[in-house]
Amino acid sequence: MALSVRHEVLTLPLRDPFRIARSDHGAGTRITTVVIELHDDRLPDIVGLGEGYPDRFYGETPETMATVMPLLLEAIGEPNLDVAGVDAAARAMAMAIRGHGAARCAIDIALHDLVGKAAGVPVHALRGLSADLPPTDFTLGLDEPSIVAERARRAADFPALKIKCGGPADLATLRAVRDVYDGPIRVDANTGWTRDDALALLPQLTELGVELIEQPFPARAYRDLAWLQERSTIPVVADESCVLPEDLDALEGVVAGINVKLAKCGGIAPAHAMLDEGRRRGFRTFLGCMEETSVGIAGSAVVASLADWVDLDGNLLLAADPFEGLVLGPDKRWQLSDGPGLGLVRKRV
Repeated sequence: MALSVRHEVLTLPLRDPFRIARSDHGAGTRITTVVIELHDDRLPDIVGLGEGYPDRFYGETPETMATVMPLLLEAIGEPNLDVAGVDAAARAMAMAIRGHGAARCAIDIALHDLVGKAAGVPVHALRGLSADLPPTDFTLGLDEPSIVAERARRAADFPALKIKCGGPADLATLRAVRDVYDGPIRVDANTGWTRDDALALLPQLTELGVELIEQPFPARAYRDLAWLQERSTIPVVADESCVLPEDLDALEGVVAGINVKLAKCGGIAPAHAMLDEGRRRGFRTFLGCMEETSVGIAGSAVVASLADWVDLDGNLLLAADPFEGLVLGPDKRWQLSDGPGLGLVRKRV
């Protein structure tokens, strides 16, 4: 077999506590992610870097990733070392096993990095995508309103803030943020609202200038999502309801937008296809992330030119990122490498 993989489980502290409505994410103080090195015996001097964030909400752990990745490599075989080969590998992985987006994502990103390095081109150019990206927002987790407001004040140079909601202090939190921040506010309830919650909050959200409402209800609550979108001039964006490409069928005519994440759908190639298809169907597109290192964020940034909204700040939430090479410009746009692959290296300790 041409491909082999070495994986490493990283447990990394967060810069600030980060909690969301549906889980505690390591009690809000640390995250666990999996980075891999992909080797191809046809290219002994090249290593592809990849990352997958195992989220228990989607049934993944570092242990499931370690179990699944050899099966995925077996399904891939010896891919052609070009974009067609990478796309074929993504399809082979999707056919081999349903779900397991983080495991597929890690291999897909690493294969893109490896092929880009072999061809001597950056990954976005390999895929024929633009390096001109929308700016990223910055996300603030659940906490006391005054604490969230202070973090908003510190992040006021970002062109938009995403505020995690789904708790009893949502309105107070949003008002406190608005007192210190003039830009667009994006609200993410992570499945934490009921219809009554949403109905009570909706007039206030409009008054506060909220730009979008992300996943207010449980993942399969399509009727509730459609009910809210019918009553809201604010776009409703599906996240936990939008995992794989086939989920677009159930969401068409239900919500205005979709949140595509590489760790959900399986990597760069599936995200590229999903964003293209979402735009074709008339959805507004949101590119999101997990609390990943620069490897996962750089992989996501490859397809960011296809998104209306960008939320690629996972590595910015870490106390220390173990990788370097991805640069955030003063305008909060990720600057894609013009070197081969993703352009990332491990920091020296």
